[in-house]
Amino acid sequence: MIVVNFKAYSESAGERGVKIAKICEKVALESKKEIIVCPQTPDLSLISKEVSIPVFSQHIDPVEPGSRTGHITLESVKRYVSGTLINHSEKRMKIADIDYIVKKCRKNGIKSIVCTNNVSVSMACSVLDPDYIAIEPPELIGGDISVTSASPEIVENAVKNIKKINPSVKVLCGAGIKTGEDVKKAIELGAEGVLLASGVVKAKDPEKVLMDLTHY
Repeated sequence: MIVVNFKAYSESAGERGVKIAKICEKVALESKKEIIVCPQTPDLSLISKEVSIPVFSQHIDPVEPGSRTGHITLESVKRYVSGTLINHSEKRMKIADIDYIVKKCRKNGIKSIVCTNNVSVSMACSVLDPDYIAIEPPELIGGDISVTSASPEIVENAVKNIKKINPSVKVLCGAGIKTGEDVKKAIELGAEGVLLASGVVKAKDPEKVLMDLTHY
């Protein structure tokens, strides 16, 4: 599975985000591969109505509805999404808050992808029983070198140790993923998918990049 994080890039805001989401949908249908989009929060409602592929939020705050100015509650987005990213390297959370959100997601039928930065954090988060763990070394995020090339041992060791603790957790990897060859290496290392952002969102031809990503 391929998870495309739109981040807060100007290239993925508003109607531009809709365009990228529709490209993701087109490639998903043609390739018969699962592609998930994670739009910017203000665009969740719009994009969820425009595409049939899964839409995930980029973040949910560990709070209940109420006097929470500026917070993103699960209740406010769950009608638009089927899952969410949690603890992305650009939006780090405490372990207790990750636990809170994972449990709340499961209670509400929302899939959870917990992002981690190394093997030990991945092992700790696997105990929380998320649906997915996406391991992304922060130093490689947004770069030109894929984690599968720069640090393949991190992916391999994360998969081995996560599965030892919680076999039901599926493992994704990210950071520098840009080509079908990167996806192929990720799968060979034991991952079940990839998480990427700039490789698609900032590409001159996102459809061409996505087609390459799905032909591994």
